[in-house]
Amino acid sequence: MSKALVCTCEDVTVTDVEHAIERGYHDVESVKRYTGFGTGICQGKSCHAAVAALLKQKAPALKPEGVVPFTPRPPLYPTELRVLASAPVDEAVPPVGGVPQELEHFPSALRPTGPVPQKAKVVIIGGGIMGLSLAYNLALRGETDVVVLERGYLCAGASGRNGGGVRMQWGTPALIELAKRSIDLMKGFARDLGVNVWLRQGGYLFLAKRKDTAYRLDRNAALHNKYGVPTRIITADEARQVVPGLTMKDCVTAAYNPEDGVIFPWAFLWGYAQGSVKRGVKVETYTNVTGFETSNGQVRKVKTDRGDIACDTVVLASGAWSPAVAKLADVKLPNEPHRHEILSTEPLKPFLSPLVSVLDTGLYFSQSMRGEIVGGMGDPLEPSGPNMGSTLRFVSRFARALTEQLPHVGQVKVLRQWGGLYDVTPDNNPILGRTPGLDNLLQMSGFVGHGFMMAPAVAERMAQWMTSGASDELFTRFNLRRFEEGTLEREDMIIG
Repeated sequence: MSKALVCTCEDVTVTDVEHAIERGYHDVESVKRYTGFGTGICQGKSCHAAVAALLKQKAPALKPEGVVPFTPRPPLYPTELRVLASAPVDEAVPPVGGVPQELEHFPSALRPTGPVPQKAKVVIIGGGIMGLSLAYNLALRGETDVVVLERGYLCAGASGRNGGGVRMQWGTPALIELAKRSIDLMKGFARDLGVNVWLRQGGYLFLAKRKDTAYRLDRNAALHNKYGVPTRIITADEARQVVPGLTMKDCVTAAYNPEDGVIFPWAFLWGYAQGSVKRGVKVETYTNVTGFETSNGQVRKVKTDRGDIACDTVVLASGAWSPAVAKLADVKLPNEPHRHEILSTEPLKPFLSPLVSVLDTGLYFSQSMRGEIVGGMGDPLEPSGPNMGSTLRFVSRFARALTEQLPHVGQVKVLRQWGGLYDVTPDNNPILGRTPGLDNLLQMSGFVGHGFMMAPAVAERMAQWMTSGASDELFTRFNLRRFEEGTLEREDMIIG
C-alpha cells in the first residue's frame, strides 16, 4: 500500500489509483471519477501525467493511445463569480457552440478487444443510472442473463453530469410516488449495495418570482401533503431562516420540503454497476450499437461494433441518445436532447442545507458534502441537439442570478463547468413500456432531467413487471402510444 500522493488537491494516493484499476477502471476519465483526482484547484494540471503513468504501468493491456487526457473543463484558472457575472451576454441571441466541442467520440483504443456475448435473455442499451439500476433489479429477481451496453465509460452521460438533487416535490401523483420510493431506496443504498452515496436530506427550497409560479407552488404543495410529502408554503423571512444570507429578491413566495435532498451521482452509478456485475450481469463499456435485426414484430438481434447479440428482450435506456438508437429499428421517438450546463466552485465551510431553486428562471444551487457550491441554470433559448460544450454565456448568467440571491458568494471561485443533456418529451414525462410494432423492445427514457432521482423506483417496478408478467399501470400510462392518442399528463415542476 502506497500513501504517496498523485493528486495533492484531493489527497488521491497511488493506492487509490491502483484500487480503481483493480475495479476495472482502465481509462483516465473513469479513474478521475472513481478517485476524484483532477477535480481540485489545479484541475489536473499537476496530477494527470502521474495518473497516466500509473495506468500505463498497472494496466498493461491498455494501448498507449488509450492513455489520453481527460476532458478539459473551463475556466482555465479558478475565477471569481463576481468576475464571471460581469461578462457581457446578449440574452436575445441563442447560445451556440461551447468548449470542448467534441464529447461524442471515445478513443477506439479503449474498446475491448474481445467480442460481446453471442446470446442474452435481456440486452439493455445504455449504461447510465436507468440501465444499470434495471440490470441490478433484474438480477435481484433471478434474471442474470443480462448484457448492458454502454458506448463510453460509466458516468459519461447524464447520470454523471447532474447536480445530484433528489426531491419529492412534483406536480403529478405518479412522479410524487416514484420519488418517495426512490428516496426510501437511497436511504438503504449503502447497506444493500455497499456504496455510500452521501444522501443528505437538507430539503429543497423552491422560490417563485411570478404570481403564476407562486400559484403552481401553492397548488402542488396541497398535492404533496395529500400524498404524505410535508411540503409547506413559507414566507420570505422563513426562507431566510432556512438559508442565512438569502435575499429573496423579487420573490413572492417559497415552498419547502425538508425531506428532499442531494446525493453523490458517481457513487450511485458505481453501486448499481458493481452490484449488477457481482450477480452475473455483463456490463460492456465502449461498445456502440450499430443496428438491429428484426422479424415478425420482434427484435431478434442487437448489432454492435463488437459483434451481434441474439436476445429475447431489448430495453432502450439511452436517455437523450434513445431517439438515435430507436431510429436504427425504424422507431420514431418524440424525445429531444437539450443541453443544460452546470458548474462547481471551490469548497466552503458548510452553510447551505437545502438545494435552492428559483423556479421561474431555472436557477438552482446546493452545497456538496465537500463544501462546493454546485448549480446550474436553464436557458430558454437553448436549441435542441446533443451539445455538451460549456459556454461563457451560461456561467455569466448563472453568476448574476446566484449572487442576486446570495451576494456574499461573489468572491467564491468557479473551478469547473460542464454540460449535460435533458431528455425532453412533449409532456415532460417519461416513455416506458412496450414499443408499438416491436413488442419485445421496451422503452425506458424521456425523464427530462429527473431520471437520476426516479431510477431506483422505476427500475424496481420495471424489473418486477418484466419478470412476473403482472400488469402495472406505470407502463401503460407512460406508453409511447400516448403521443398518438393525445392522452398526455403534463408535468410542470421541471427546473430549467
